[in-house]
Amino acid sequence: MSSLKVAVAQIRCEPADLSANLATHVDVIARARAQGADLLLFPELSLTDYLAAPDCAALALRPDADLLARLAEAADGITVSAGFIERGDQGRFFNSQGLFRDGRLLAIHRKLNLPGYGALREDRVYTRGEALASVELAAGWRAATLICADAWNPALPWLAALGGANLLLLPVASALNAVGGEFDNPRGWEINLAHTAMTYGLPTLFANHCGMRGGAAFWGGSRILDASGRELARAGTAPRLIVAELSQANGEAARHRLPTARDSDPALVGGLLRSLISNSEGARS
Repeated sequence: MSSLKVAVAQIRCEPADLSANLATHVDVIARARAQGADLLLFPELSLTDYLAAPDCAALALRPDADLLARLAEAADGITVSAGFIERGDQGRFFNSQGLFRDGRLLAIHRKLNLPGYGALREDRVYTRGEALASVELAAGWRAATLICADAWNPALPWLAALGGANLLLLPVASALNAVGGEFDNPRGWEINLAHTAMTYGLPTLFANHCGMRGGAAFWGGSRILDASGRELARAGTAPRLIVAELSQANGEAARHRLPTARDSDPALVGGLLRSLISNSEGARS
């Protein structure tokens, strides 16, 4: 498949209302399918809303949960990425993003970089994920998922590119003033997204929430970028479905012009990292 029609759903979720949010997902999936989309991305924790202190015992779902099965059934002929609280073993909970298609849950990404700064306290709620893998969507297309703060760990986009991804799915829950101080979330994401897409030649789908909930003002700004970091579509501050066509040839050309992943020398980086760790441990002893 030389091109891929992709869509991003910027939605206003109902806090802790799984049924209402599932209904929103099913409606948007139908609209994206009607526009010919092959892939649809929803924001982080889209099935529960992003909650500062979620009732995980009540909201968490196992991968075989009936609600997720209904979402998978709705993903008929279209690949859908949606966020949920995953119930693990031994009382663990994960901030997870599932990939669904044709009645199946294809893959789950568990958030790796759990923030514990500003108004964000995910490190007190969730267990950190331990894997980063790309998933084949269609001939020639492999997608990696990074959830929000994952994209601010410089190693993770690089590792996604090294792992063979040629498409990045980036569901987020970014609210104004969540980080605090003088940090400008919309501008920060503007820089981060363009840099990552251009540096690694990774077309990027960025899905954010919108609307006010409690003291959180979700600013929207969802967008689709090509492999050179150029915006193909962008949402404003209201709920919206955006759609764009991605070209495999354009991505390959971008990665040929700027072969960052090819020339990054993981062995060298690994050696430098081991040296830094050794020096740090020596300084502490």
